Amino acid sequence: MIFTLPISAEARLLTMLRKLWVLPIDIRLSAHMSKLRFRPRSYSYFGAVPVLDVFDRPIADWDILVKWVFDKIVGTLALIVLSPVMLATALAIKLDSKGPVLFRQKRYGFNNEQIDVLKFRSLYHEMADQKAARQVTRDDPRVTRVGRFIRKTSLDELPQLFNVVLRGNLSLVGPRPHALHATASNRAYEQVVDGYFARHKVKPGITGWAQVNGWRGETDTEDKIQRRVEHDLYYIENWSVLLDLYILVKTPFSLMTKTENAY
Repeated sequence: MIFTLPISAEARLLTMLRKLWVLPIDIRLSAHMSKLRFRPRSYSYFGAVPVLDVFDRPIADWDILVKWVFDKIVGTLALIVLSPVMLATALAIKLDSKGPVLFRQKRYGFNNEQIDVLKFRSLYHEMADQKAARQVTRDDPRVTRVGRFIRKTSLDELPQLFNVVLRGNLSLVGPRPHALHATASNRAYEQVVDGYFARHKVKPGITGWAQVNGWRGETDTEDKIQRRVEHDLYYIENWSVLLDLYILVKTPFSLMTKTENAY
């Protein structure tokens, strides 16, 4: 997106940028009408028009392909290695309570698109909460016996590997996809955190920077969702394949040691 307003229209530019910076797009300011003259390296060009770079898509060009290949290869290997665990979990769920093994829920994906996320069912089937109108809390009576264990250990998230490998609407690493109607202190997340939707500039992930730093599970206070979004934005701004590898390696250790908010 290119703004052709003059730099002197600062208030109008800032008003538009506040609304648009959360989108996964390149934002440029046309410099052809400006009387200011910057060094040539300060400009990029759209045709013959010099533009000033304001915001860049966080993962673009070849990086998109690199992350896609990484997800497909590592995700497929993870499916193969973890298939016995997934089969055992599915059997335990089936024996523990009536209802389907898998649970589908609408969540926010890349660029605010709605996606179906797969999870192992952890609530009693008749108490299923498709819209996440009520968060799961400590000692929640809706959670099954097996559900408590798989939620604590995040085994309930493993079916999302199918989202990564087959559907392509999730990444292995990225901001966790939130339910459409999730709240903190009875307020929608986007009302609590300014620029909340900026976390959707990239595909959501099974695990992320926030999760390995202890910000997972219930978000019953505004501070918890604010800190989670801060970590998500840090990940987006500093993404690299090495960071993804680091998060994947750290995830199992974080699941064992940082469980105070997971029930």
